Amino acid sequence: MKNSESPRIHQAIKIATTAHEGQLRKTGEPYIVHPLAVKKILEEWGMDEDTIIAGILHDTVEDTNLTIENIKTEFGETVAFLVDGVTKLGTARKGMKDLDSYLPETKDNLLRLLIATGSDIRVLIIKLADRLHNARTLSALPPDKQQKIAKETLEVFAPLADRLNMGRLRVELSDIAFSYIDRRRYDYLKKLIETRNKSSAKSLKKIEKEVSDILTKEKINFEISGRIKSVYSLHRKLEKYNQNIDAIYDLTALRIIVDDITSCYLALGLIHSLYTPMGGRIKDYISVPKQNGYQSLHTTVITPDKKIIEFQIRTREMHEYAERGLAASFFYNEQKVTENYKQGKIQHLPTNLLWINELQAAAAGLRAGKKVDIKKLKLNLFADKIFVYTPKGDIVDLPKGSLPLDFAYRLHSEIGSHVVGVKINGKMSNLNTHLHNFDVVEILTNKNQTPKTTWFDKVITSHARQKLRAQLSKIPKKSIIPSKKR
Repeated sequence: MKNSESPRIHQAIKIATTAHEGQLRKTGEPYIVHPLAVKKILEEWGMDEDTIIAGILHDTVEDTNLTIENIKTEFGETVAFLVDGVTKLGTARKGMKDLDSYLPETKDNLLRLLIATGSDIRVLIIKLADRLHNARTLSALPPDKQQKIAKETLEVFAPLADRLNMGRLRVELSDIAFSYIDRRRYDYLKKLIETRNKSSAKSLKKIEKEVSDILTKEKINFEISGRIKSVYSLHRKLEKYNQNIDAIYDLTALRIIVDDITSCYLALGLIHSLYTPMGGRIKDYISVPKQNGYQSLHTTVITPDKKIIEFQIRTREMHEYAERGLAASFFYNEQKVTENYKQGKIQHLPTNLLWINELQAAAAGLRAGKKVDIKKLKLNLFADKIFVYTPKGDIVDLPKGSLPLDFAYRLHSEIGSHVVGVKINGKMSNLNTHLHNFDVVEILTNKNQTPKTTWFDKVITSHARQKLRAQLSKIPKKSIIPSKKR
């Protein structure tokens, strides 16, 4: 039985319809249209039944007479837990006016997302589905509201979708928001993409046939299709290249999906046997995934008739994750993670989800009435990542600007507490040295070493600061070396 046909979902629709009776959206439609749209989005993302039911009921506690206890009695503790989390998104700012000076335009949503993610990642996924439908129906709002919602969508929700590797969602949210923020620019770039793609359609079809023929000859099972660059993505890339459209090589790309990783590399080799690869344009995101878990092989080639084309090669599983991210893999490896969120066992998160650690720590601090440096938190959440190797070849991802102690504490809090030095690429280095992509970092420790407050000046990640603070609290104050600056 499909989720949409289950008796529990039918019951949720019935209860939500009754609860929202008489309420209208700004479009003039009955309000129930919105939760039903959220339901459909969550189903498309492949979410579990409890999440879909919570999506249907996500506005009932805030906007109707329904209570969390009513929902718990009818649908169980998990659904009530998720609905409660989404409801708290609307009230998280209460009593936190001190945040006004940090992020005047995005503080509301960032703070709400902090609290939500501290509960269960599915709350965040429901909120993203809610935001997607609201973005799709933005035309019903007055221009000032359109601008405000579009801006926070572009600055907060689209980047968060990207961090969850929900590529399809990131593209749609970004393009919709950009179309309201700068309509003239949006229309110009959309037309430019259409014109360029129309002029290259014939040569692209020829390249697709040549690649298909050689893959078939080598008995590689594959699917091949075109991928057109999104409007907002082109806008961002043109800013990097001084508006020179001729410097953009991936306006159109061919995407190849194969059965396994071995076939990915075989396909790459075959493409390079047909065309000349461009130096510096081969990217192996399979061996070294992006910080959000994205995996694929990218290569840009020059054909004999001087056409430049990018290829993306990945497995079906990689493709599903690239399109739907965390939602796509939820049933396979996220259920235990979700239980860890609820139980506070956040140290077991997969590497590409360790940024949630930082959200949880900040959320806990805010709930306890502590001041949190939202500027630094936002930097850690949305900044580019670097990949650093241990001497054994294990990969650790960190925010750009990270220092050796950030790396040490990411490995293990006990390693961090006993650091006496560091070797970077085989050379002794200072603990103030910034790490770079693909550095090999060896942490030197001594069991007699203890943490120092001066180390606060040598870390940038909230994860390292949190562990360091906890360790210092257990050391007698008279034996702690004071920091020169804090």
